[in-house]
Amino acid sequence: MNYKETIEYLFSRLPMFSKTGASALKKDLTNTLALCESLGNPHTKFKSIHVGGTNGKGSVSHMLAAILQSAGFKTGLYTSPHLRDFRERIRINGEMISEAEVVEFTKGIKEDIELIEPSFFELTVAMAFDHFAKHQVDIAIIEVGLGGRLDSTNIINPELSIVTNIGMDHMNILGDTLALIAKEKAGIIKRGIPAVVGERHPETDPIFEEAAQLVNAPLHFATDTLSASTAVYSPTGVKLTITGSSALPQQLALDLSGTYQEKNLVTVLSAVLQLRALNFKIDNDKILQALTQVKSITGLKGRWQTLKDTPLTICDTGHNEHGIREVLKSIARTSYNKLHIVLGMVKDKDITKVLSLLPKEASYYFTMPAIERAKEARELAKEAAVFDLKGEIFSSVSEAVLAAQEQAGPEDLVFIGGSTFVVAEVV
Repeated sequence: MNYKETIEYLFSRLPMFSKTGASALKKDLTNTLALCESLGNPHTKFKSIHVGGTNGKGSVSHMLAAILQSAGFKTGLYTSPHLRDFRERIRINGEMISEAEVVEFTKGIKEDIELIEPSFFELTVAMAFDHFAKHQVDIAIIEVGLGGRLDSTNIINPELSIVTNIGMDHMNILGDTLALIAKEKAGIIKRGIPAVVGERHPETDPIFEEAAQLVNAPLHFATDTLSASTAVYSPTGVKLTITGSSALPQQLALDLSGTYQEKNLVTVLSAVLQLRALNFKIDNDKILQALTQVKSITGLKGRWQTLKDTPLTICDTGHNEHGIREVLKSIARTSYNKLHIVLGMVKDKDITKVLSLLPKEASYYFTMPAIERAKEARELAKEAAVFDLKGEIFSSVSEAVLAAQEQAGPEDLVFIGGSTFVVAEVV
């Protein structure tokens, strides 16, 4: 098979969460362990950092990768889902895995695919681990796919475990309380391995404290010692003031500008302090250098990303209650006359809380991403009307975006979001 045929084989042959939802999940690590065993257990051949959490884990993973790469480490990065190109999931020093390597890996493991019948995610995890081992990375940042305890990535024994925050998302899979969700996320905390938790919360703190105590893992809450505040804001980047540690830069610039990046940055810098304690040499000048160019170093997209200047058009992958609250903070920080929102969502989530948060004064362009899990645009508009959100219905994301930009004045703001899969069609 050539690359196109290989990707079509993977997408059609293997259950995909992005296509079918929870039915694609395998709720144990058996398949991943079996795949990796057939590959010679590549996950044991490189150092890693494990990053989980409800929101922010992608941004934190990319920032850490940029910092470690700038500090001179050959750095692997595994993230999901991809936005445009499957190969976005697997990078070394910012470079995506080659098409030839995807083809070669799939060809070599095809018999095991037929025998083990892994999910799409399980296979991509094994592919990433094999790629990082073959290229002998110094360190790999591994982003959890969903949850933590039973996530396919959770076969690694990392140098550091990170949980960014806990919010209400994927409740049909992880549980319908913050405590239950936190218990799943805390499953990545390993015996004797230091762990950083990005944010404190009275419902979840005891869960992390108990999980860490059970395995004698040093636990650090990032916000106990560090804080970040925005000094200068623009839609394309921010300047921040950091307080809490004389060992870190006090002022820095970041090329990511969503309000939530303040919290993510605190988590990243707390992780840097722990990595230094583990004898990773990461100088402040390398931190400063890396954070000004996270997007160009790692290829990060879709995080409060400006797509067009006139009318100002911005997209963001925030898709749950916690994420939408942060998006609304960023919108409030942006200057505009009128707000236009292109909105699409998936059908297997309770979206009532998100809809209740959205501004009633905005003009809406209801649409649907081109995936099986997409909620019909007409159904979305009907549910949104209950919350006095009014607008037009479009059968595709591209049509909705075009209409929003045509109807927007030069001083208006067009926001595109509601689902990662909507953003994937515009970046």
